[in-house]
Amino acid sequence: MPISFSDADFVSITNAAKRAGGDGVPFPGPKPHFATPFPSPLDWRDQWIYFLMLDRFNGPKPPPQAFDGTFNGYQGGSFLGVARKLDYLRDLGVGALWLSPPLQNLPFRDTYHGYGIHDFVRAERRFAENQGKADDELRHLVDEAHRRGIYVIFDIVLNHTGDVFAYGSDDTANHSDSVLPIKWRNSAGVPGPADIGTITDPSLDALVWPRELQRQDFYRRQGTTVGEDVIGDFSSLKQFRTDIRELQSFLILAYQYVIARFDCDGFRIDTLRYLQGDLPRLFGNALREFALSIGKKNFFTYGEVLDSRSEQDIARFIGRDTTVRQGDDQVVGVDAALDYPLFFAARDVLKGWAPPSRLVDMYQARKDQERGIVSSHGDATRFFVTFLDNHDNKARFYFVDPAAPHGLDDQLTAALACLFGLPGIPCLYYGTEQALHGSGSADECVREALWGKPGTPFDEKHPFYLAVQALARVRAQHPALRYGRFYFRQISGDKQSFGVSTLSPGVVAFSRVLNNAEVLVVANIAGTAPPPLTVIVDSNLHADGSQMSILYSNRATPAAPSPVFTVGNAGPVSITELDGSTSSGPARVVTLTLGPREVQILG
Repeated sequence: MPISFSDADFVSITNAAKRAGGDGVPFPGPKPHFATPFPSPLDWRDQWIYFLMLDRFNGPKPPPQAFDGTFNGYQGGSFLGVARKLDYLRDLGVGALWLSPPLQNLPFRDTYHGYGIHDFVRAERRFAENQGKADDELRHLVDEAHRRGIYVIFDIVLNHTGDVFAYGSDDTANHSDSVLPIKWRNSAGVPGPADIGTITDPSLDALVWPRELQRQDFYRRQGTTVGEDVIGDFSSLKQFRTDIRELQSFLILAYQYVIARFDCDGFRIDTLRYLQGDLPRLFGNALREFALSIGKKNFFTYGEVLDSRSEQDIARFIGRDTTVRQGDDQVVGVDAALDYPLFFAARDVLKGWAPPSRLVDMYQARKDQERGIVSSHGDATRFFVTFLDNHDNKARFYFVDPAAPHGLDDQLTAALACLFGLPGIPCLYYGTEQALHGSGSADECVREALWGKPGTPFDEKHPFYLAVQALARVRAQHPALRYGRFYFRQISGDKQSFGVSTLSPGVVAFSRVLNNAEVLVVANIAGTAPPPLTVIVDSNLHADGSQMSILYSNRATPAAPSPVFTVGNAGPVSITELDGSTSSGPARVVTLTLGPREVQILG
């Protein structure tokens, strides 16, 4: 029977979670040699995240369908399949695993992606190799990750549940301004009673669990919506009434139980922007305080906020707005967000479709929108989870041209170097390091079953695996890339006129500065070599004649930079500042010679 919040089981497992030094969940094999709950990282910027879909990463048997087909069903990935590849992930440099939702979906629906949760406290049986041990296998995966120093983040859902009822005989209905008649499904998915309160002895494979969630008024029942501002079901996924305080309390309790039972280290919150009744703030604070109470002192929460007004909406949903009085409690909600504004801008710039000045505009908009926003960690903008692609796109960032299969390899490695250098916590989508390049008309095009890839799907000598490994090492060895202040750098082709590149494709140049260290990232996005480029650096940190060294390049034999020198002493130069004003120098600079799509990280 799934946990009920009135049961002693919840109390006992929560108390057990408070006792450090436990053995973890019983499971065949060596017992973990670490304290449970596993301690949080001191600073999440010390990590980078690897996002994988549980059904599509690794399984015990070959996938039943083509590994890269647009198959909308289970391919057979498993918790233990991921556990078997933890050494591969550790050696890649992964600091944290973000798992697609691991909790139980309706058995009569092929929601392989996991976002149709109907049991909010139990692990998905179809991800278990022994379905009767699903909870134990998920906890084993978490314990084994912790044994290797890897944190684990669960993807979770608060906005909706699975296809637990039908509108008459149909899964979905068009949006209505009033509540519509519904029929609750049984364990075979067949619509039945209209009122959940009349169902006695319900199956564990139907309805919503724990049983405190089995209340008719907790569900919107107004059909499917289209557009950003209308609330309702997501097609067959049925929306909660998250403005109801009792429902909020039960969802909070359920996910507190998940932390205690599975020892996860953070939550990525799906569809955050659709939550009602101040739930993002209440949930973020309640989960953080619960984690603190059992010894996880830096539990991390970040949400998905995706629409055409991303900067504005992110400011509404994360942290606390210091310019608005929110009551005497002044609690701080969800810590951060997926960086969708950067995703859209970086994709266009790093593909060469837009000039680097677009990135400048994006960061300026963020500065304006989030000037008064703080998270539980301080400046919320430092804790964005940054990414190049994910499971919700129809094309991966890496593109393979059949006429020139490796022609854009450097485009990907240059983009990865920028990702690992920009502010935030970088997130790599699974299979990027193995050159997955799906694209098409559906999400499934980028949800390949990696272990079914012909050849060596987990090749630790693959050039992209080695590139990610090298970038992870550079980021780990240079604190400025994790904590440093962030500055776009002006460039010049003639050593006279300096500015941010307005060409498309152009040259991206930025610095991270921490104390007395500057790390400079310069990426030529064009498929041709530019003339030697002179780039401004911090005049207080570099003396004339000092030499910056190449920490990373995506070329085997990159050209060394010039010694630092000063421009503007013999005569004025023109430097266009980010706000559009100009100055005349002097400035300290370094000259780089870059090849087509070459990136250099200098320190």
